Amino acid sequence: MSEQNEFGPDLLTMTDDEGVAHTFEVLDTLEKNDHKYVAMIPAYDDDSLGQPGELIILRNSVEGDEEFLVGIESEEEFNEVAAIFMKNLEDYYEFTE
Repeated sequence: MSEQNEFGPDLLTMTDDEGVAHTFEVLDTLEKNDHKYVAMIPAYDDDSLGQPGELIILRNSVEGDEEFLVGIESEEEFNEVAAIFMKNLEDYYEFTE
């Protein structure tokens, strides 16, 4: 499980291609086949607590000195990593397809 700071969840803010910032709660991370992966859900304000969130799984990519999180293009790779994350998180979250 990803480490949480003592004051709350591990939050990650990313900026999309249009310059809009989005904040996510990191639920878990893993390393597999020389890649790092992160599972997260969108972080919402207090008004949306209790609403179902979409599990987002991204892979770490390094270009020069820059690190990015990118989508997983291979369906086989995505399904394999998603199964691991879902197993790791099943005690804490209820998943629906």
